[in-house]
Amino acid sequence: MAEPRVFSSLEELKGAVGERLGYTDWVGIDQRRVDLFAEATGDHQWIHVDPERAAKESPFGTTIAHGYLTLSLLPLFAPQLMDLAGVRMGVNYGTNKVRFPAPVPVGSRLRATGTVTDVSEVTGGAQVTIAFTVEREGGEKPVCVAESVSRFYL
Repeated sequence: MAEPRVFSSLEELKGAVGERLGYTDWVGIDQRRVDLFAEATGDHQWIHVDPERAAKESPFGTTIAHGYLTLSLLPLFAPQLMDLAGVRMGVNYGTNKVRFPAPVPVGSRLRATGTVTDVSEVTGGAQVTIAFTVEREGGEKPVCVAESVSRFYL
């Protein structure tokens, strides 16, 4: 399992702005995960949930994961990249500049890396921005690039 970089203080985290945090473990994207995401979101577009039709009509030859499914993996990846000591609670605050440069065919494995781009103090804690790049094993382009903004309360 990927070991997160542990920051012992907010000052130490501020000093890491501009640094890459390493890589996460690989996670598999199977049809069941895609179908469950479709059920949760109501997005049942055939390119995601109909393997037979996708094999015949899609330019990818198979079903592909929803872009937002890929984005929704950031909370899985983030704790594998970093940990801030003393955090009582962390919350997602938002995302910036989200793009999906390449598809995620079902059967793919994904992992992420991230770079700390901003750390600022907020009442009771810190707001941290991480620029994530999610890649597909064997892929030429990233499948998702996004700036994730989180708040950590100490």
